[in-house]
Amino acid sequence: MARGGLIIFDYLLDESEDMHSLLLTDSSTLLIGGLQNHILEIDLNTVQETQKYAVETPGVTIMRQTNRFFFCGHTSGKVSLRDLRTFKVEHEFDAFSGSLSDFDVHGNLLATCGFSSRLTGLACDRFLKVYDLRMMRAITPLQVHVDPAFLRFIPTYTSRLAIISQSGQCQFCEPTGLANPADIFHVNPVGPLLMTFDVSASKQALAFGDSEGCVHLWTDSPEPSFNPYSRETEFALPCLVDSLPPLDWSQDLLPLSLIPVPLTADTLLSDWPAANSAPAPRRAPPVDAEILRTMKKVGFIGYAPNPRTRLRNQIPYRLKESDSEFDSFSQVTESPIGREEEPHLHMVSKKYRKVTIKYSKLGLEDFDFKHYNKTLFAGLEPHIPNAYCNCMIQVLYFLEPVRCLIQNHLCQKEFCLACELGFLFHMLDLSRGDPCQGSNFLRAFRTIPEASALGLILADSDEASGKGNLARLIQRWNRFILTQLHQDLQELEVPQAYRGAGGSSFCSSGDSVIGQLFSCEMENCSLCRCGSETVRASSTLLFTLSYPEDKTGKNCDFAQVLKRSICLEQNTQAWCDNCEKYQPTIQTRNIRHLPDILVINCEVNSLKEADFWRMQAEVAFKMAIKKHSGEISKNKEFALADWKELGSPEGMLMCPSIEELKNVWLPFSIQMKMTKNKGLDVCNWTDGDEMQWGPARAEEEHGVYVYDLMATVVHILDSRTGGSLVAHIKVGETYHQRKEGVTHQQWYLFNDFLIEPIDKHEAVQFDMNWKVPAILYYIKRNLNSKYNLNIKNPIEANVLLAEASLARKQRKTHTTFIPLMLNEMPQVGDLVGLDAEFVTLNEEEAELRSDGTKSTIKPSQMSVARITCVRGQGPNEGIPFIDDYISTQEQVVDYLTQYSGIKPGDLDAKISSKHLTTLKSTYLKLRFLIDIGVKFVGHGLQKDFRVINLMVPKDQVLDTVYLFHMPRKRMISLRFLAWYFLDLKIQGETHDSIEDARTALQLYRKYLELSKNGTEPESFHKVLKGLYEKGRKMDWKVPEPEGQTSPKSAAVFSSVLAL
Repeated sequence: MARGGLIIFDYLLDESEDMHSLLLTDSSTLLIGGLQNHILEIDLNTVQETQKYAVETPGVTIMRQTNRFFFCGHTSGKVSLRDLRTFKVEHEFDAFSGSLSDFDVHGNLLATCGFSSRLTGLACDRFLKVYDLRMMRAITPLQVHVDPAFLRFIPTYTSRLAIISQSGQCQFCEPTGLANPADIFHVNPVGPLLMTFDVSASKQALAFGDSEGCVHLWTDSPEPSFNPYSRETEFALPCLVDSLPPLDWSQDLLPLSLIPVPLTADTLLSDWPAANSAPAPRRAPPVDAEILRTMKKVGFIGYAPNPRTRLRNQIPYRLKESDSEFDSFSQVTESPIGREEEPHLHMVSKKYRKVTIKYSKLGLEDFDFKHYNKTLFAGLEPHIPNAYCNCMIQVLYFLEPVRCLIQNHLCQKEFCLACELGFLFHMLDLSRGDPCQGSNFLRAFRTIPEASALGLILADSDEASGKGNLARLIQRWNRFILTQLHQDLQELEVPQAYRGAGGSSFCSSGDSVIGQLFSCEMENCSLCRCGSETVRASSTLLFTLSYPEDKTGKNCDFAQVLKRSICLEQNTQAWCDNCEKYQPTIQTRNIRHLPDILVINCEVNSLKEADFWRMQAEVAFKMAIKKHSGEISKNKEFALADWKELGSPEGMLMCPSIEELKNVWLPFSIQMKMTKNKGLDVCNWTDGDEMQWGPARAEEEHGVYVYDLMATVVHILDSRTGGSLVAHIKVGETYHQRKEGVTHQQWYLFNDFLIEPIDKHEAVQFDMNWKVPAILYYIKRNLNSKYNLNIKNPIEANVLLAEASLARKQRKTHTTFIPLMLNEMPQVGDLVGLDAEFVTLNEEEAELRSDGTKSTIKPSQMSVARITCVRGQGPNEGIPFIDDYISTQEQVVDYLTQYSGIKPGDLDAKISSKHLTTLKSTYLKLRFLIDIGVKFVGHGLQKDFRVINLMVPKDQVLDTVYLFHMPRKRMISLRFLAWYFLDLKIQGETHDSIEDARTALQLYRKYLELSKNGTEPESFHKVLKGLYEKGRKMDWKVPEPEGQTSPKSAAVFSSVLAL
């Protein structure tokens, strides 16, 4: 702040909270400390952080400086003396056992006041601890007659001390003498307590601040000098009425508070007499017609869904009743489709709107995903951070060579996008219409430094509000993922433990298969005006459309624009070795080899490109009508009835409808030919046309290739939801064969977990008002025949063998599990007890409705912290063979210790004593168990597998929460089931996954015993009725045990030690 009171700058401290102390070490350097483990040094000239000094917990609350030391006071009652240059601790005084209140330094003396620990808590200590800084030891304490809260040296003739209590008592005394009660004065504060105290630099004034915000100034003379070289205070200029700008009274939004009004007892002009004024309240706006139409009455109360035509708890503010814009805003169109829309917005088809999951108290269990997806393909859930890329994941999955290649890949990198994408593709393969979530893939994605540098990591607030440009974002993501997969799959040194894809026919010695599929080899030629030419070979994984500059309405085929974008020619400044300086050069790009998959970023990022697409679609529409209807007179408009007749069986030809031809510029197929002079010919191609350069069977010989459109990714513009990304994908025969047992091709719309078959023309129709193309994928015909599409599971049995822990302090004596031996490898149908514990990464976001009920907007984001697998048969039944704590690099909001047993530090490799592994390592173990065909026994496994991000076939899951459940009744906790059936009292203080997994196994054995292996359902039904009756009587609570002994202490660890 300046001397006149103006704020010079604000500095936001990102990592600091609860700041307590400031220290100006010189004219331009400021130290800031508080209740954190560091002190910041700020340069006041540049307003930047220059140093960060580490201090001990719980931080620093008071700082002083002399020419020898920095003095730092801590809430623990200690005062540390630190070096002026390095800030390292030189000496430390343990002044008070409770806490430190204040201290001051003068000459060779350090005086402190504070609190001492008593039986009832902290008590103010009336002894001041005084230290001699020459000998670094305490001298005789000084007893005072007030409760000291603040103290300062006032060195005038002697080293006097001023001791202040919070009640306003002030005492002066010498630090080495005796305190005299006659030297006590009293400050009369306005508030009940004094909150701060300080002495001026001239020692002529004392300032007290009280709890009511008042400052009391005491001086020893009528005109004191506050500073050694003091100047008069510069106050803000008084309000000059004559200098105020004139105000326009006719403006409705004019802030009338700008007019300074003096305090007066006279009647103001605005105080109209009652006879001359009448109240005219603003009329409430009419109720939305959509609300009235959908409202259902219960008694005299009506209920209707929110049409979301306005912002929550807000209405447009209009001063004029006759405002036509206000009237039209509340009107609802009569169209059945438009009733749910805002009339001033372009209509977005319902299936293209952003889909959201409605959460209930059961989470996702009662959400009907089948309503949005009636196919057997799997959608992807959108509530995970950075799930905007769901549509592109689906595109990559439905590329058969990519799917097989990625699933064959496995490496040892902890965060490998190719491995995580392969795991996700495997889940999509297993799913029969149930949605999957890419949480593990997106978790690895967030750890890639390049993704953050490219701005691909969205904050939750930006993603929810739609602030990011999704079209640009997904195009950058498209380039990033292809480059990242290319790099991940280029690594040829694959360890034996993870070798799978390395031995397949996919891999080549020179390049990755991603390079073979997507890479286009090019020659970049730079021609200087001096005549020298430079040629460099390069490759690219995708192309970006470059649009012509002219704005005329002439026809421009997509093939022409694509050729212009691939064989790009541009003038630019470049270095010329011949001229030895930067010169204007002509840069051209020639194609040496075409890719098998042609990826195109559309780059429709402004109105200019959108108008180009719109104009070309209109031209193409007119040409299509002329083509199918013959020559039409320019002066005669083509009638709709004539068009319908033309498209009828009685007509000349079977033609597409008018609606199918609207907004279409993109061809379904394009033909490319490599010429002998390194040129490239591109043209649109239809199935009814003959190839211009020879028959299809000779395409390889003549360098002629036909590319078919396989996918389009579009950006849906919707101002209500911030927009979304969807994909149109042509699903091939192999996918339908695996899922449905039929061989055909079909276009589908993929909108997160909404999947719907569509007509093929819908995939290329782009109404630029709300549906903007972003990415195009074209594939060569007969692409699948060129690649080996066999998938060999790369996960081998040795992932279950013993492995080293990441924790540095882990000891064998702390081991809680025995790894499987080679003769114990699980077989098909073997039982494995499973339990997992979780921690919270992001808290749940919810809102309270007007009726008092809670609505979950976004669920809490969980991360698996511990996974335990227990042997289900054999001589070592009940002994865990996996008990992994999962290391995490993300910030944990809540460890849920009461329910998970996970404590802070258990997941930190530096201080943990647990068996710590990576999520990928434990995931591979579970994947191997699933692939081998074991049956998992546990309680509430559906949530466990969901957070772990595993898809397990239903016949491999034996969940005790459903085995001991009656229809339309509540779910029963594991603790109550163990007490009722097994007479075990578990989960006393915290949960333990070993205990829970073993208990679930015992409950399953009990289930088989009670139901006679499932052959007597009626008798077991009686047992369940007795269970529910007992539960209602006990209020589903287990009686407290007489002795707090944990079953695991005797059963688990004794058996482990015995082994």
